[in-house]
Amino acid sequence: MTVSVQQLRAFVATLDAGSFTAAAAALGVGQSAVSHAVAGLERAVGGPVVRRGTVAAATPLGERLLAHARSVLASVDALEAVARPATARGTVRLAAVPTVCQGLLPRLRELWAVTLPDVDVQVYEGDDDEMPEWLEAGTVDAAVLVDPSPVPAGGVVVARDEMAAVVRRDHPLAELPALTLDDLHEDGLVAGGGGCEYQIQKLHELDGRPFRYAHRVREMSTMFGMIERGEGVSIVPTLGRVMLPPQLVMVPMARRLERTLVLSGPSSREWHPLARALVDAV
Repeated sequence: MTVSVQQLRAFVATLDAGSFTAAAAALGVGQSAVSHAVAGLERAVGGPVVRRGTVAAATPLGERLLAHARSVLASVDALEAVARPATARGTVRLAAVPTVCQGLLPRLRELWAVTLPDVDVQVYEGDDDEMPEWLEAGTVDAAVLVDPSPVPAGGVVVARDEMAAVVRRDHPLAELPALTLDDLHEDGLVAGGGGCEYQIQKLHELDGRPFRYAHRVREMSTMFGMIERGEGVSIVPTLGRVMLPPQLVMVPMARRLERTLVLSGPSSREWHPLARALVDAV
């Protein structure tokens, strides 16, 4: 079986972009070149890897190949970066959770714009659990990990923040100096927004009580909307303060819980040189 890097790039780009046309635009080639490359990959592996339709999707065989394809492409990109001149130049993919994307990355990107002007940092937003998975699978080259244990070799702590309650500005709880879980459960705790569920669970463990909630959502925007409408209260990291609508405020938790945020490359393969450059600049 002979598989080329071009075939893998076309395969991954098609699934990421959702169509052969969009993949061709992303790769800067013609649509026929992408179609031929994917067809060649399918001949090489003995079956279809992309399901054609309104939106291109992976077949079962394609799903099994996708993580390996990403890993191969990440290694090829790293090899090409090593072979370039010493000046840091190119694109690096960085993953982070929503609160980091909003509350920390703007400052880091300002720093990198000055220290690494020829490096394009592409941001991928995901949940806590997705960060290490994307990093090790080669979906991204670097990530800001939340509370990694141990801190990966070569990683650097870029920030620490702590969990705080979020309530309406006109809520009686907003006047208190600090809030307990009992305070929040009385109003109905909204859990899970922006990938913060692990920390909310940890606060329950520290208080010696089972984890419970009135509502469970995925997106912080949904959570904030519910709080604005008076449908509950929640707990988020203090980096998320910049994301709050005007009607909401943060109140410290009586039980303090800190997060440690670590910028790192993967632990299972060689780092992309530009991921190392991001860490060194910090």
